[in-house]
Amino acid sequence: MRDDNCIFCKIASGEIPSNTIFEDEDFRIILDAAPATKGHALIIPKEHYKDLYEIDENVAAKAFGLAKKMITPMTEALGADGFNVLQNNKEVAGQTVFHFHMHLIPRYEGKDKILTWGHEEFSDEEMKKICESLKQ
Repeated sequence: MRDDNCIFCKIASGEIPSNTIFEDEDFRIILDAAPATKGHALIIPKEHYKDLYEIDENVAAKAFGLAKKMITPMTEALGADGFNVLQNNKEVAGQTVFHFHMHLIPRYEGKDKILTWGHEEFSDEEMKKICESLKQ
């Protein structure tokens, strides 16, 4: 399935040119047009899925497999010291393009790190309640 109004569908199909570093029948991996760091890439499925809530489990698994496959050669080629693998779901979580995609963000020693968050504290009782509510 494809969404004719989706920019990532157009990029994934090749309708819009991109700096593609990998492609197979299910995915295109491109350099991000507005990179956080040198070599920042996006794993984009060719089929349209809005987010992780909607994506087929097998496609999601393949996306994570591609992340694993790509970060070692990207680390070597770019001289990176580490990687963030990031995937946002829904606007409140930072998703801006509503087509599932994963960010591969190389990290370099001495450069600013952009991913930070505070920590909340919960009592032991609250943690137990949260845990019970989430058990499958």
